[in-house]
Amino acid sequence: MNPTINYPEIEEKITKWLKQQLKKSGCTGYVIGISGGIDSSVTSVLCRRATDATLGLILPCGYSSAEDIDDAKALAKHFDIEFRIYDLTPVYEIFLTSLNLQTNTPITIPLANIKARLRMVALYYESNRLNRLVAGTGNRTELTLGFFTKYGDGGVDLQPLGGLLKREIKGLADFLGIPEKIISKTPSPGLWPGQTDEGELGASYDQLDALISGETPQGLSKEEIRKFQKRIADNQHKRHLPPIGPR
Repeated sequence: MNPTINYPEIEEKITKWLKQQLKKSGCTGYVIGISGGIDSSVTSVLCRRATDATLGLILPCGYSSAEDIDDAKALAKHFDIEFRIYDLTPVYEIFLTSLNLQTNTPITIPLANIKARLRMVALYYESNRLNRLVAGTGNRTELTLGFFTKYGDGGVDLQPLGGLLKREIKGLADFLGIPEKIISKTPSPGLWPGQTDEGELGASYDQLDALISGETPQGLSKEEIRKFQKRIADNQHKRHLPPIGPR
């Protein structure tokens, strides 16, 4: 935990903001996907502190780590968060069949994005049914780089952690009492075996946090830095509403 960062103040600000968002929206609570990772754990605990009406959905789809599911359940039980498990695997397999693909077709990015979008549909079903907002789990690092699925895990009503870098979320997780097992877990979207965030991104979160903060990232060449700067520019469309054409 970084001693220069006031984590109690951050927790208080985000919790207060979550309460204000509910009041402005006229909605009654939050729905959130709990994956067993640090970002969804922190987000769900903050939502729970803002309102008792917080529902966590655990949404295995195709390949899903049993350990991650167990960690998500344990997190929800420890912080008294209502949760449900919906297995989306049958829906995913039927969807592949509808696309004339085999259910054992090797996972590619377009197929992985289908999983993220099916989870979004499940979250919004509960959101509509309960008159609640869908809370996203994206952090500033991932949102800046466009490391999320458009209309998948990016399809949410608000991003409580969107102003925090990955390194700041680790400190906040520690302050909130998130289990160390979850804090120290290798970050992964969990869409196929062996997938990791840093493997997909091509750099460590420490390096990317430094780059986004305007610091000099250690271990990245000038060419690599330019590559990430281009990625940030190229993914602006994922961070904005669709452009409206002229009349």
